[in-house]
Amino acid sequence: MSPPSSRRAAIEGSLLGTAVGDSLGLPREGLSRRRAARLFGEDLRHRFLLGRGMVSDDTEHTCLVAQALLSAPDDPDAFGRSLAWRLRGWVLGLPAGVGFGTLRAILKLWVGFPPHRSGVHSAGNGPAMRAPILGVCLGDTPLLRDVVRVSTRVTHTDPKAEEGALAVALAAHHGSARGADLETAAFLETLRAELKGEELLSALETAAEHLARGSSAATFADALGQAKGVSGYVNHTVPIALYCWLHAPDDFRAALSEVVALGGDSDTTGAILGGIAGATVGDSGIPPEWVEGIREWPRSVGWMRRLAGRLDDGLGANESPGPLPLFWPAIPLRNLLFLLVVLGHGFRRLLPPY
Repeated sequence: MSPPSSRRAAIEGSLLGTAVGDSLGLPREGLSRRRAARLFGEDLRHRFLLGRGMVSDDTEHTCLVAQALLSAPDDPDAFGRSLAWRLRGWVLGLPAGVGFGTLRAILKLWVGFPPHRSGVHSAGNGPAMRAPILGVCLGDTPLLRDVVRVSTRVTHTDPKAEEGALAVALAAHHGSARGADLETAAFLETLRAELKGEELLSALETAAEHLARGSSAATFADALGQAKGVSGYVNHTVPIALYCWLHAPDDFRAALSEVVALGGDSDTTGAILGGIAGATVGDSGIPPEWVEGIREWPRSVGWMRRLAGRLDDGLGANESPGPLPLFWPAIPLRNLLFLLVVLGHGFRRLLPPY
């Protein structure tokens, strides 16, 4: 498979891929690999609300990053200020799910900390989940590294979180530039030259060995000690998402099915994988029934498609078109519905099969 037919196709593929991975992984979040298979079977389809899907903070943060990028496409500091205000507004909508580290950072923003001092010492996967769109839009450039650093440090200060986010952003860039023709060895060598964290580098070396042997994603996850489900620690999440992408770079369905089946933090692993794989295959390479099965508002599939178009129009333009309008008064009502559905899933998990 060749690279996406246009930059817009790659951007749209990354945004929609994030939403698809998030929504399909959401019902299995927090479940072990075995329990998820017993509850939902092997067939990956929308199961969140009456056979339809909704998205969580993974997709919402990706959209916030895209909007901040439209506000300040060439200025990392201005991008950080825009993202900080959007995160403040996002938490006012009373989202049903928010990581503890991210919540503490947003509360610091609200009491007056500037974006470069609001982050907390955490190596969670929050910055990585919002990184694919940056790689697609900014490419392998110094600007990408600056923006990834700002995007990470507004919530997380641990260097491991920043390196994980950069690895994801570079993967999305390489996927959008090369398509499924990318060379795994060359990409991993790029990461080796870029990254310094010994734990992440060791996990990537293990990934290279398992890819050479043709190991399944489950076998690789076992090697990282994630047999019961992938944790939210960035050095577990990122290597496993990259492995599933490199294991099937031309097959969005296969790659996403592998990562979601691993259980654990499956909405975030699904979102990261979806953002990278969607950039690789373009919007047309994502199974249409998975896209059409998402029922969201006001951040609907149509709205995300328009956001992709605005990003494509704004990149490199003399003047950015600015953020895409969003009917924000609907968000608290939408979040209330989302919370009720999540509680319903929680009660369902009390019942067999175990």
